[in-house]
Amino acid sequence: MILATDAPVKLVIWDLDDTFWQGTLSEGAVTAVEANLQLVRDTAARGIVHTIVSKNDFAPAEARLRELGIWELFVFPRISWQPKGPIIKELLTQMQLRAPNVLFLDDNPANRAEAQFYNPDLQVADPTELPQLAPLLRASGQPDPTLSRLAQYKLLERQQQARIQYDDNLAFLRDAQVQVEFREGPAAVMPDLGRLEELINRSNQLNFTKRRVTLPELEVSLRDPARRWGTVRVHDRFGDYGLVGIYCLHVAENRLEQLVFSCRILHLGIEQFTYAYLGFPALEVRGEVATELSPTEKPTWITSGAAVTAPEIPATPVAGTPQKRLRVLLKGGCDLGQLTPFLQAFDLDVTEEFNFNNEHQIPVHLEHTLLLRATREWSAAEQQRLAAALPFLGREAFDTRLWESGYDVLVYSPLMDYTQPLYRERTTGHRVPFGAYQNITAEPPAALADRYAQRRFQRMDEDFLRRFAREFAPEGPISPAEFQQNLRWLRAQVPARVPVFLLNGAEIDVPDSGETGAQARHELMNQALAEFVTSAENCFILDVREFVQTPADVTNNLRHYHRRHYRTLAQHLAQAIGAWQGQGLSHSPWADWKARAIGLLPAKLRGVLGR
Repeated sequence: MILATDAPVKLVIWDLDDTFWQGTLSEGAVTAVEANLQLVRDTAARGIVHTIVSKNDFAPAEARLRELGIWELFVFPRISWQPKGPIIKELLTQMQLRAPNVLFLDDNPANRAEAQFYNPDLQVADPTELPQLAPLLRASGQPDPTLSRLAQYKLLERQQQARIQYDDNLAFLRDAQVQVEFREGPAAVMPDLGRLEELINRSNQLNFTKRRVTLPELEVSLRDPARRWGTVRVHDRFGDYGLVGIYCLHVAENRLEQLVFSCRILHLGIEQFTYAYLGFPALEVRGEVATELSPTEKPTWITSGAAVTAPEIPATPVAGTPQKRLRVLLKGGCDLGQLTPFLQAFDLDVTEEFNFNNEHQIPVHLEHTLLLRATREWSAAEQQRLAAALPFLGREAFDTRLWESGYDVLVYSPLMDYTQPLYRERTTGHRVPFGAYQNITAEPPAALADRYAQRRFQRMDEDFLRRFAREFAPEGPISPAEFQQNLRWLRAQVPARVPVFLLNGAEIDVPDSGETGAQARHELMNQALAEFVTSAENCFILDVREFVQTPADVTNNLRHYHRRHYRTLAQHLAQAIGAWQGQGLSHSPWADWKARAIGLLPAKLRGVLGR
């Protein structure tokens, strides 16, 4: 094929198997194609964006692309077993791109035909055509050595991921904290002359006037006192969109000669807000545009002013204003249940999501970050298959309230990432966590099965353990780097308005715990957690090291603390939540005293009196 000269390629969609690499990932090892890796790097540096639409399992594909050092150059990856045509149609809508500006590479002609059926005018090619296409792609676009265009699409990706968490689009827009900055006059606008010329001449979807100009014509017009030129800059909770809009108002006629916006702010209401800011002047809309402007409305979810970073702590409420009772989702090990009565002494509604004994009487931890990703990235069929095949998972292993909208604050303990080793299924690449500081495939199956039988675990017999050792390869614990990547993923999945309070781990030696290397592992992962929080928005650490400092502060391992420390932890958490919302939480001394008193009673009585 020959690339369409009238529709420059802005996005390349890659198939993976026998296209981006050689071989089929689900059938074994694949071989990287160095020319493709370099093409992605070279064209990303010219503003061309890359994504993936591939029939594969997400986790092994991501892992292989990370090994190749190329994963971060892709946005909006769609890796699943679904038909490609509808996926590409949805993808282009989310990325706000037109099919003629997109090139789809796939070795299967049926996939290419299906993609074009759902997306007329989509450019498609077989990977065998890449030697001819690569020079044309490298000559396209504009120099972008800092990968700013890629960064803008990653920002859009974060926004879209957050948007789907809301049933009400207006609620999403209000929580996005959209701010607009207008800059007017030759001195303010002239430094962006090149960007203005690019937007005017290359934008279509949100170009209301479609009056193309040359650079000399634009420079003369900017100096004309009869015309009011201005630029529009936008930022919100997800990041800084930069200069995204231009307007030119003929002052005497009160008529817009230019009104142009980048499509990356589509659906935020920026164009309508700008039109209202200018006083709804006369406007002759030329050609098709993605939105219709109202002559009376002004979006109420947008504010204007200087471009400053949105505050992490909301403004202090007006004195005397009733505050709703904050809903807290507490996710982690079941020991955190000891926090609940102390937290309920504050003005908080607490929902718990802890580990539990499944139908095989095996404790199931649902909080490892890899399991969290599996709840969203594995198909339902794969979840059900592994839940049935692995007794230490069980039928509820992929159930979570994290993706529901019924909470205001997330408190999350990621200590299973500190603790559990991973096992990779040899055929699919799926990884699952189990156990604590041990490799169950390295132990004699008979002895291990006997120990599990003594703990009344069902189906963890010798036959299962032998089969598991054949089908799964031990990988050890998750790396700090992947742990941080998964936390970034989690932060993007949870609505941006929801603060995430993360519990770190104690850093003490517990000699009789049987968990060799636990202290060093906690120190390593605590450092990774601290690095993540430093760069993440609306995330905070609850540092247990401030009060869990000696072996006398823990019980059977360094993750389980004496009850008095859970009260301290609850108080620290309540104080942090109060600081986040800008107003301290009201507190009931009676409820706190009751929680302390119940904690001193025998376990059989706690449930009765704690109701």
